[in-house]
Amino acid sequence: MPTASSTTTSGRLLSLLSLLQARRDWPGGLLAQRLRVSERTVRRDIDRLRELGYPVQAVKGPDGGYRLEAGTQMPPLLFDEEQAVALAVALRIAAGTGTGIEEAAARALATVRQVLPARLRQRVDALRISAAGRGTDPQIDTGLLLTLSAAIRAGEELRFDYRSPGQPEAAEPRAPRRVQPHHLVVRAGRWHVVGWDPDRGDWRTFRADRMTPRVPNGPRFARREVPGGDVATFLSARFKGSEATDSWPCRGEVILDLPIAKVAPFAGDGVVEQLGTARTRLTAGSWSWAALAATLARFDTEIEVIGPPELRAAFAELSRRAGRAAGAG
Repeated sequence: MPTASSTTTSGRLLSLLSLLQARRDWPGGLLAQRLRVSERTVRRDIDRLRELGYPVQAVKGPDGGYRLEAGTQMPPLLFDEEQAVALAVALRIAAGTGTGIEEAAARALATVRQVLPARLRQRVDALRISAAGRGTDPQIDTGLLLTLSAAIRAGEELRFDYRSPGQPEAAEPRAPRRVQPHHLVVRAGRWHVVGWDPDRGDWRTFRADRMTPRVPNGPRFARREVPGGDVATFLSARFKGSEATDSWPCRGEVILDLPIAKVAPFAGDGVVEQLGTARTRLTAGSWSWAALAATLARFDTEIEVIGPPELRAAFAELSRRAGRAAGAG
């Protein structure tokens, strides 16, 4: 929160602007108290902000006050040091969201960097943020994201065509889908819409890049609470194949004839325990027993299954499949 340590007019204007952005209405007396100046000085500084293009409106009432409104044009932007660094970090990360705004983000970052003090510029230049896996991730049109966000904000049902995995873009369109959208979420570089499907009576997750909204939107709907109350946890659970909690539906325990140093880096969210110089206990999970057995087999060592029986049966089936594959060669 800004303080009155800045005695210059420019520093005080920056503090005043930060305060006006922090809450909707500010009584003039409270602004003067926070800035440690007179109310007359606050009025003069408000006039200076207006001259710079900031639409600061006077608020009527017993205390009087001010409100920063949305304007018709973008005025000069003022940031404190923490805001400037945070903006630079956000612009660097923007290239990893798959929204197709990489060039614009790079130009904006260059503009911000140009006006930063040397010491802040060094901090920004020291940032090394890379977007992994962007080579095959689909690009999302910014207009599509705005359309989806607008429907969520308005609480309006979405009507859309949905392209299934493997379906070519030129394929014959299927019957339109509909969903009551609640959240637009990024996971692993891909955008997803989380919402209630009224036709199926359940929550559904849709890849945004496969959605083609139809116009107009459907009727308004009453918002629901996502199961568990947290959309990130809900989405993580769905991608693990779990309907209730953020946990794998299939979990097993094995002992690997490997030192813990060779197991831990590849254990994911599993739990590892050292049993000796060359033996490690690993408890891990997956969406199916077959997938768990195949995942554990990649350690390329002797495996002792502790449990449960379903994991042992999955290894037996995996062995039979491997044997048939070897015989076919």
